[in-house]
Amino acid sequence: MQYATLGNTGLVVSRLGFGALTFTQGNQTLSTVYKVGAGLADELVGRALDAGVNFFDTADVYADGESEVLLGQALKPHRDKVVITTKVGNRGTTDRELLRTGLSKRHILWSVDQSLKRLGTDWIDFYVAHREDPFTPLEETLEAFDAVVRAGKVRHIGFSNWSAWTVSAAMEIQKARGLTPFTHGQMYYSLLGRDVERDIVPMMQRYGLGMTVWSPLAFGFLSGAYSREDLTKPDNRFSSFDPLGIDKEKGFAVIEVMRRIAAARAITVPQVAIAWLLARPGVTSVLIGATKMHQLDDNLGAADVRLTDEDMAELNEATKIDMIYATSAWIEPDRKVTRALGR
Repeated sequence: MQYATLGNTGLVVSRLGFGALTFTQGNQTLSTVYKVGAGLADELVGRALDAGVNFFDTADVYADGESEVLLGQALKPHRDKVVITTKVGNRGTTDRELLRTGLSKRHILWSVDQSLKRLGTDWIDFYVAHREDPFTPLEETLEAFDAVVRAGKVRHIGFSNWSAWTVSAAMEIQKARGLTPFTHGQMYYSLLGRDVERDIVPMMQRYGLGMTVWSPLAFGFLSGAYSREDLTKPDNRFSSFDPLGIDKEKGFAVIEVMRRIAAARAITVPQVAIAWLLARPGVTSVLIGATKMHQLDDNLGAADVRLTDEDMAELNEATKIDMIYATSAWIEPDRKVTRALGR
């Protein structure tokens, strides 16, 4: 296993983290996603720990809190050896109360206690804002996060799915007011979702923020397990849950490139996707999840994969994103020089 410090902290995390999105005690709201019960959850966590994973991620919204409960139970004997992230700010499926959502001070101060209780721990290593909240002043959110750190309930804070300008504004407010700063962002990033490279990655590097990546396989599409025919079946995952809006025709073309590389290196298609991310600038840790043990074993194997420069170039070309202002050709030559200088 590889390890790295996360952002401007001294906390060392495994470069492959374990995401507990799929853990459930029977929640049926997203049955194609929430499908790992207590027994299997404990086995998956145990296998991840044996492989050297020390970084575990969940959220209060996953299966309406059931994921936190199962992850906390599985990690209880190992609490002093692991780093736990949970998130706040997204709406659950059963709790429709207006005051129990978003990033208001009231909700954050209430939610952190609920997460601590469900996780069965005295502290949360990383507490992350799950999304932006357009209805709450940014200053209020940042003061609430500072409060939970000062209270000893949280060690570090982060954000997920925020725009670059919002993070930049937050970092400047935190600096000016002496508030606890963000340490990292948790963002969607994959061979089929490289938008973060335009503004998010450069912004994070400017502020010394780490990046943890969710859904490196684009909700399983990049596993190579799906065919065009599969997508027409009503019981496939993407018929009921496709929040990324993947361009699936482009995806199938990219998977063919991945298959060639995988065959040449005697590795698997998912390992290609994860290894590519581990080699990308700014990526600290990639969160992997699984509903079957063999899936987890395969994903963990990506930690030992080193793609060649030729492999990286071929994947980059197959998945390149359109340039937009101001990441257009006007400034791209300057960025090429910057990269050549190793900056």
